[in-house]
Amino acid sequence: MAYKEDEYLMLSGIQHFKFCRRQWALIHIEQQWSENVHTVIGELMHKKVHDPSVKEKRKETLLVRALPVSSKELGVSGECDLVEFHKCEDGITLSGHRGLYSVFPVEYKKGKPKITDEDKLQLTAQAMCLEEMFSTTISEGALYYGETRRRENITFSQELRDEVKEIFQEMHQYYERGYTPKVKKSKACNSCSLKEICLPKLEKTISVSDYIAQALKEDEQ
Repeated sequence: MAYKEDEYLMLSGIQHFKFCRRQWALIHIEQQWSENVHTVIGELMHKKVHDPSVKEKRKETLLVRALPVSSKELGVSGECDLVEFHKCEDGITLSGHRGLYSVFPVEYKKGKPKITDEDKLQLTAQAMCLEEMFSTTISEGALYYGETRRRENITFSQELRDEVKEIFQEMHQYYERGYTPKVKKSKACNSCSLKEICLPKLEKTISVSDYIAQALKEDEQ
């Protein structure tokens, strides 16, 4: 199935969805957002790396920052923090550059490597977009963590690719229905920037937008 551009979801939303389906829906369906120290640090880190005007060439490697990517098959669009094009003997051609190149996406994250897979899935989704755009196959990419200041190479396994497809299919279904899942309390709620909006203590709650509308109505009375 090929999606139209007006049906595209944000690629970065896969990380929110994997972390918590309700968090994703609050942000992407109900348009709710709240900053905490984690989101601010992450935003500052991405501002440093996201400068689309900067293109570097280091020996046989071309570095492109904030590269827009999209996929008709997945129905998503977004940006890659950094894509490295390495000169090789068997790869793709790039306009204005001689030779052939392989494609290597790099995603920047604050903190340290996670036990869970949301970062790996986001990077895999970026690679799948790049594969579609450049008609190539990408076997590896990397996650760079601000706390450790080290890269972690990620192999794009079939399992990761299959999960990316399944997650985006589910995201599209939720988005089309305008559906916000109910609260499922977990330890992750404590670090969520939307805790005060989500109201995890109210297990049987209405949608956040309806809750806020009701509260405003009561204040006016």
